[in-house]
Amino acid sequence: MECLTKDTHLAELLNEPVVSEPKDLLPEVGIDDLEEPLRAGAARAGWTTLMPVQAMAIPYLLASRDMLIQARTGSGKTGAFLLPMLKRLDPSRLHCQALVLVPTRELARQVWHEAETLCGDAGLRHVPVYGGVGYGPQVDALRDGAHIVVGTPGRVLDHLLKRTMSFKHLKMVIFDEADRMLSMGFYPDMKEMQRHFPEHRLHSCMFSATFPDFVMRTAREFLHEPEFLSLSRDHVHVTDTEHVYYIVPGMDKDRSLMRIIELENPASAIIFSNTKSMVHYVSNVLKNFGYDADELSADLSQAERERVLKRVRQGSLRFLVATDVAARGLDIPDLSHVIQYEPPVDIEGYIHRAGRTGRAGATGVAMSLVTELEWFTLNKIAKAFGIEMQERPLPTLSDVETLVAERVTVLLEARLRDRDALKRERGQRFIPLARQLAENEDESALIAMLLDDYYQQSLHAPPQRPADTPLPKKKVGAPRPRRERRSSGRSPRRARRCGLV
Repeated sequence: MECLTKDTHLAELLNEPVVSEPKDLLPEVGIDDLEEPLRAGAARAGWTTLMPVQAMAIPYLLASRDMLIQARTGSGKTGAFLLPMLKRLDPSRLHCQALVLVPTRELARQVWHEAETLCGDAGLRHVPVYGGVGYGPQVDALRDGAHIVVGTPGRVLDHLLKRTMSFKHLKMVIFDEADRMLSMGFYPDMKEMQRHFPEHRLHSCMFSATFPDFVMRTAREFLHEPEFLSLSRDHVHVTDTEHVYYIVPGMDKDRSLMRIIELENPASAIIFSNTKSMVHYVSNVLKNFGYDADELSADLSQAERERVLKRVRQGSLRFLVATDVAARGLDIPDLSHVIQYEPPVDIEGYIHRAGRTGRAGATGVAMSLVTELEWFTLNKIAKAFGIEMQERPLPTLSDVETLVAERVTVLLEARLRDRDALKRERGQRFIPLARQLAENEDESALIAMLLDDYYQQSLHAPPQRPADTPLPKKKVGAPRPRRERRSSGRSPRRARRCGLV
């Protein structure tokens, strides 16, 4: 197998794994190499050439090979999995044959719109299903029949439980932006959904901008002996430690940190500052915002230090804020993020900080918040160690509002799914009041307050991700575990009358 890591010494220093291309490489294709249905789809979209991810990935999807494909947003990945469906799916069988799972309703709409263009008059029906909107139009569309369903895991699961959708004829499953899907807490829904998969072998592919360890573990649970395909043969983003940075305003660093944490949703993190006073300040900002955070500095008494260290050793503390001196010798289990609120005072300090995540085969992200001036220091560090730093745009308030709305919807819909028939019936009493409050601008603040309280509670719970324990290999053709259908205790007619369907 061909190793794609350039600097072996640096890879060992940063705990980066060896990554390989598929054993049986398939040649890239151009538009002229495609069969007629695919060429027609490309023509409907106005494409004259294929984008790199399409040229590389389409042959593998046409060959029904389970793949992990590295592709960022805007790379053309949607066309890479939609075009092969024009050949793989049977228009004469009006059943759900392909499922595209996405993390957000916005992405669901984008994929659906692109499917509208690419599929055109090919005879393939496609339906988007996502949370935050009513069930009625989605149920009607599914009842009319759909070859391709594009949706968020939670809402797809809802339709499966309501029996408004079936996977009996499913052939293909696409996991789009898998890293974001898992960071938003969709893993439990994905596992529950898997129980509805048919017994026959599915063709499954996973697309992600990066493939940290928790994404790789998920792939092993949902894909059969997957192979890895990267857009770049020179640099592969399947590393135990990913190095990113944000350019932030100097006077607004604390608020920028909160936005980034909300967007990234790290399972656990150590946040480095250079002084005791800044450690204390950042720790208080996190606590006041609602996060489970504590500090470690030389100012703590021995009893306070032991209390913090005990939580660190137990893995029960989500955010630890510390100086380099205070954190010396600490070994934090399952640390997902290292956040550098300030760059280290010396270039070697960066490696020592970053090396605290991605240990023992786990994954990690080394993240730096830098001002325009501090960026020069970070750039010097990157050049000194040959580290490729990826800049990410600072999330706006609008970005955070959209994400928070999505996340709250996911949490609430999951909670509603777990309620028994009596609790659902009891909740019906408050529907008129909810409508009344929502229609009044002043009183809608009451709903906003309740949502905020509920969301703040969720901040203490990191997203559930695959276990670190190795998974047994699935046998080809082995039946997937069947789930026992949960019953609400109502007949379908009674359920519809109560507004539950």
